[in-house]
Order: sequence, then structure tokens, then C-alpha cells
Amino acid sequence: MQNFIHAYSWLNMHYLLQGLGVTVLVSVVSIVFSFIIGGCLGLLRYVNIKYLSPIVGFVIDIIRNLPLLLIIFFTYFGLPNLGLKPDVIPATILAMTVFESAMVAEIIRSGIAAVDPGQMEGARSVGLSYAQTMWRIVLPQAIKKMIPPLVSQFVSLIKDTSLATIIMLPELMYHAQIIYGQNTNYVIPMFVMLAILYFIVCYALSLLSRLLDRRLSA
Repeated sequence: MQNFIHAYSWLNMHYLLQGLGVTVLVSVVSIVFSFIIGGCLGLLRYVNIKYLSPIVGFVIDIIRNLPLLLIIFFTYFGLPNLGLKPDVIPATILAMTVFESAMVAEIIRSGIAAVDPGQMEGARSVGLSYAQTMWRIVLPQAIKKMIPPLVSQFVSLIKDTSLATIIMLPELMYHAQIIYGQNTNYVIPMFVMLAILYFIVCYALSLLSRLLDRRLSA
């Protein structure tokens, strides 16, 4: 118990919260970018444009089957060899965005494909254009189907930020390692606090998704 009391000193907790701030920053920016890019890529895959859609699908399949850690390594250690030298936070955001965009694209494509094709046919038969049908009829139904897998993917993204400790991203896990590296008695207290903080952030995202789901269902 004494170890827990000392481990959770104000100085240590403040240092952990600084790391949590970086985790949230990287996660939020990556989620926004990956949702925008993934949404565009998912639509491109669904509409099946000759030559373009197969190429996009091929690239997405490659990225989805690569380890995220490899992409992080490439953005931080590989890009400098190509003349680009991103700092650790931009490199992490870039890596997370590239990986998550591929995941989101497949979720969005699957969500749209899960809508009954009769919805498209019925809307087109009453005079709506393809774009109008997609925007007003298909997408609102597809979004409801996408919310659970998207939230699950974004929760994974938040937890995956810990992989960037390998390039010394000053996020939550990295700060915890610094603390218990100075005193090995703090290992278990730090792991407990990490679990609590990750749970709070991820559970908050889950609650937000439930609220959004209720609003869309209303």
C-alpha cells in the first residue's frame, strides 16, 4: 500500500496526465484524419470506378495486412531517407492515420454494402440521382451499421498509441515507463493507473457512440 501512495504522488500523477494529454491529442487528430480519408477511400471502393477502385482496394489490403509498428518505424526512421524529417508526434499521427484510414475505409465500404440494394433502386425509380440517393437514403442507414465497428476501431487506435513508445513518443505509456524505471516498486501501481486511465478514455468514447446511436435512431 505504501508503494501505491508514493507512486501516486502529485508529481507522478501530473507527469502521467501530461502523457495522457499527448495520447488524447494524437488519438483525436488521427481519428479525424482517418475518418475523412477512410470515408473517401471507402466510397471509392464501393462505387467501383474502373481501374481506380481496384487500385485503391489493393493499396488498402496491403496496409491492413501490415503491422502498425512497421508503419510507425517507416514514418519515423524511413521518411528521413526520402528527405522528410517529421518530429515524433507528426510521425506518429501520420502512421496512425495511414493505418486507420485503411481500416475505416473497409468498415465504411462494408457498411454501405450492407444496406439493402432495393433502397438504391427504389430511390432511383422515383427520380433521385445517384448522389442524392447515396446522401439521403443509403448513407443514413449505413452510418447506423458503421458506428459499432468504427468505435471499436477507434478504441483500438487509442490503445495502439502505446506502440509509439518505441520511437519515444511522450505519451501515457512512455511516461509510466519513466516513472517505474526510476523506482521498480512503482511497476504495479503504474500498471493499475494505466489501466484506469485507458479505461476512462475508451469508455468515454463508447458512451459518446451510444449517444450518437440513440440520436440517429430517434
